[in-house]
Amino acid sequence: MTDLPDVSAMNEFQRGTLADTLGISFTEVSLDRVVATMPVERKVHQPFGLLHGGASVVLAESLASVAGWANVMHNNQLVVGVEINANHLRSIRSGVVTGVATPLHRGRRTQVWEVRISDEQDRLICVSRCTVAVVDAEA
Repeated sequence: MTDLPDVSAMNEFQRGTLADTLGISFTEVSLDRVVATMPVERKVHQPFGLLHGGASVVLAESLASVAGWANVMHNNQLVVGVEINANHLRSIRSGVVTGVATPLHRGRRTQVWEVRISDEQDRLICVSRCTVAVVDAEA
């Protein structure tokens, strides 16, 4: 089960989606860790010029979804988001944030992923937990 999509294929697969619109770019995909970056610029700001919490949540759910799917793709299954929470710990106006998803639980019907989003100085910006349901691809 080492036949995972490479990051260029994953980025191409995201083309035209919300992740692409926000500039999210995957840099690592494995069964135990998925990493992506997102530029912090005007299109991901809230009106006061800070990174919008919703953009952080999009990054977190994108990471958790790819991580979950990587773990079930060979079983003809998909994952869909069920619940997500996010704690916004620090604001940022510009630069690049990096999100790292790691598993907390990988069950047959649900998975739970922790996503830590940090700035270029490795300061924690947001921590999120995302639960995904595992469903048959035909569903």
